[in-house]
This record gives sequence, C-alpha cells and structure tokens, in this order.
Amino acid sequence: MADQYDLLVIGAGPGGYVAAIRGAQLGMKVAIVEREHMAGICSNWGCIPTKALLRSAEIYGHMGHAKDYGLTAEKFGFDLDGIVKRSRAIAAQMNNGVQFLMKKNKIDIIWGEATITKPGEIKVAASKKPIVQPQGPVPKNALGEGTYKARNIIIATGARPRVLPGIEPDGDKIWTYFEALKPAEMPKSLVVMGSGAIGIEFASFYRSLGAEVTVIELLPQILPVEDAEISALARKRFEKRGIKIITEAKVTKVEKTGNGVVAHVETKDGKTQQVAGDKLISAVGVQCNIEGLGLETVGVKTERGAIVIDAYGKTNVDGIWAIGDVAGPPMLAHKAEHEAVITVEKIAGLKVHGLDKAKVPGCTYCEPQVASVGLTEAKAKEQSREIKVGRFPFVGNGKAIALGEPDGLVKTIFDARTGELLGAHMIGAEVTELIQGFVVAMNLETTEEELIHTIFPHPTLSETMKESVLDAYGRALNI
Repeated sequence: MADQYDLLVIGAGPGGYVAAIRGAQLGMKVAIVEREHMAGICSNWGCIPTKALLRSAEIYGHMGHAKDYGLTAEKFGFDLDGIVKRSRAIAAQMNNGVQFLMKKNKIDIIWGEATITKPGEIKVAASKKPIVQPQGPVPKNALGEGTYKARNIIIATGARPRVLPGIEPDGDKIWTYFEALKPAEMPKSLVVMGSGAIGIEFASFYRSLGAEVTVIELLPQILPVEDAEISALARKRFEKRGIKIITEAKVTKVEKTGNGVVAHVETKDGKTQQVAGDKLISAVGVQCNIEGLGLETVGVKTERGAIVIDAYGKTNVDGIWAIGDVAGPPMLAHKAEHEAVITVEKIAGLKVHGLDKAKVPGCTYCEPQVASVGLTEAKAKEQSREIKVGRFPFVGNGKAIALGEPDGLVKTIFDARTGELLGAHMIGAEVTELIQGFVVAMNLETTEEELIHTIFPHPTLSETMKESVLDAYGRALNI
C-alpha cells in the first residue's frame, strides 16, 4: 500500500536525519529510509568514534609527559580492547540518540533500501546489510518493504571508501577506516596511503600508541586542502613524532606477505622503494553512494560520480533533492547538516540563503590539530587579490605555554583594500574549537577593524586569533 508523505528522506546520516527533523518542525509529514544504521557513517564509523579513539591517544600521550607538569605517572599503559569498546559504545549512544530524535519528532523510520521509481515515488526492498540497532532488534511492526509516495524526496545516501584496483581492502591486512576503527590487536607497523583528514587522523592515533607509521601521499604536500604553510608545519611536527612521510609518491602495488604487507612506492623521480608494514590503511578518498537509487530511470543528472545540485540542493528533476556527500565536496558532516536545513526550508517556501562553500570550515583532529576556513594564501593570490597576511605563534600566548602546548600558529588572510577576512588557517592545541570564531566573523562580513576592536578574554588560546589579525596590519603586541 502506498503511503503519502510531504517529505521522504533516503539516508539517515547527519544530512538525512537533520533534514527529517527540520521538515517535521515545519509541520511536514516525514519519513526517513535507512538500510543499515541511524546516524550514518559519521556517528557509527567516522566523525564520532574516531574522536573517541583520538581522545584516548591524547590522554595516553599526556601521561607520557606527566613529569613535564610536575606529576608522576609510572607503569601506565593502554588496553586496546578497552579503547575500541569505549569508541563503539559512544557510536551506539549516537545511534540510539538519533532514533530517539526520530520518535520525538514523529518521523516514520522505513528500514530497507530505496529506489526512486518516478518523481514522488520510491520502492523499498529488504536491506542487503544487517541493520544495526544497539537498543535491540527492529520491531516487527516497523515500516519496511513497499511503495511510498512523497511530494518531495531528498537523497542523503553519503559516500563510502574509494577502492583502488589491485589494492582492494580485505579486512585483514588492507584496511579502510572501518577496520582501522576496531583493530583486534595493535599493529607494530602501519602504512597509510593518503594524507587527507582520515589518513592523518589514523596515522596520528596509531603513532601515539607506539606503531611505526609511514604515510604515502600522491601530491606535493600532506593535508592537500590546507594552506601550504600550515601543511609544512604539520609535516614537521609529525616527523618529529616519528611519523615517516613520503610525498609526490604513488603506491603501484601492494603485496601481502606472511607477516603483513609490502607497498611498492614510485616517487616523482621514477625510483621505486618498498615500504613494509603489518597493515595498510587505504585512505585515498571516498566515492558517492549513487548506485541503485534509480537515478538513471528518473533522469537525475550526475557528474564525476556525484549528484548535480544547485545552491539549495535541487536536482534537475522537480521534487528530487540531494544533500551531503552524495552531492559532492566538501564531504563534511557539518556541510551536510547545513545543506539539509537550507533544502528543507527551500521546499517549505521559506526565504533562504544558498550554501556558500567558501565558508565551510574544515578540521583534522590529529596531534597537533589543524583547522581552516576560506581561501589559502595561494588561492587568494591566484585570484589576483592584494592581500595582507597575519601570523601569530602559540609560543607567544600565555595560555598555550601554561598548557604545555607552545607549538602552533594562527594565520589570517585579509583583502588589503576592503579589510574582508578571506581565510584563516590554524595548527595547534584545540584549534578545531577556535576556528568557529573566524567562521562567524566571515559569515557576518566582519572587517579587520571590527576584529581588532573585539575584546578576547585573557588568558585564552583565542587571543592568538586577535594577535594574528593585529599582525596582518603591523600591530601585533605580544611578539
């Protein structure tokens, strides 16, 4: 039997469940289709459980430096199984939390795999994957297989790890982030292929727990989307921690051995070297989940493996929308959530602003943390902008010194003519929390003068942000 909804969302990740909630808040009758787990990859296998692992590694690292703080911590160690169990328990809590939000907002959950048969209609088949329900089995009366109708359909099916031919993950010696999140035992050595956020976070985690780590990156710099100066500082810190980094290099083949793997690496000069490890993590990006949705049947346009949308999430087919990773980069949970609200409010006929990708911040939770928003210095120069650049190191900040975290930098880029903040780039302790100050400033079209006249509390790490602004205009006070 067909059921009529105002809004039907396919995929219950950060974008999908937020879209469903916003639709319910606006008085729509809403259903959400999920084939595997509520809260999506982010909360189950990505953003949240990785941060749980990294927090354990961070505390373990602090224990190793207890003497620097006048403390004694002898005979300490780690329980890998305990670290993983904590991470998985947090993922389960997030999963249950989203299910609670669906119930609270009276959103129907339809378990299964959806195919769009025509605009305004989907068919749901039984899921090919086991449904993850931390709170218990799926109720027998839960919605599932059948035909459902809706005035509007939002596709929020996310993405999955990209697989390179010949280097397919096997769940044993070649891992994706799925296996890296729940290791049965600690590898003594690890090869990480790719130095984006996922690769670098796992490199940082495993190195913190003692593994010998080698990172291989195809491009000239690690963390390729970041400002080159910040990337160079990050590389210096990682290498100081003992992480080996090979850039401008390509993994041409991976051999499995009795003890692990051997990666054959070709460098820019054409030379080949072999890098051995117990495990290899493939972190060479993700690809959109566009298969099996019936996009070809209804004529939804795709490009380079992603659904093509406008600034409001609208596809080329009336009544069909797309948000999040499936609609292309930047592939970030917070971008998906913001797109969700924009799209639903557009459907509801509200006056909304389209997504400005230039104001989407990025964060990498390695040690040290990296965060940024807006244009890099190189991108600003490519646009032939006359710019002013400010820098302030953490070593000039009292709070950073008191924390024992003097290694860091805040870099700001302004339009020299207008004072517009074009970009902000940070490396150091807690910069993933600090970056939002610059995001707010950019969103409010704040000028350098307004930032200079803003009072930042003392002593805080946030003072490095103001000092960077001051430095751009030759007025830095503490260096």
